[in-house]
Amino acid sequence: MKRLHLAYWIVTALFSAFMIFSSYGGITLMPEAVALLHDHLGYPLYFIRWISVFKIIGAIAILLPKVPVRVKEWAYFGFLIDLATAAFSFIALGDPISLWAPMTIFILMLMAAYVLHRKRVARTGA
Repeated sequence: MKRLHLAYWIVTALFSAFMIFSSYGGITLMPEAVALLHDHLGYPLYFIRWISVFKIIGAIAILLPKVPVRVKEWAYFGFLIDLATAAFSFIALGDPISLWAPMTIFILMLMAAYVLHRKRVARTGA
């Protein structure tokens, strides 16, 4: 049981840190984020801020122990949509694999976090 909790917290904390870190540029509209998300991918600036705020809310939701399981499930689903859409956006523009392949790493990390979450809920009920 301790291994499960340790693995869950390590993977979840790393994934959440990535989501929060990747959101900072979107919320503050850093030039690098604007160049990639707005200029290259074509996302409107209001959408970049909107999705960035919700990525931070989702990261907090999966980190806080008292958040209901159903809310955490929705947060995991939202992250899947976010990452899959990001990968698809690069692919749709014909970008090289080097730009969109990293998204698969984070999708796999998300899947690992979700599987560990489900195992933890099944064993502890929380």
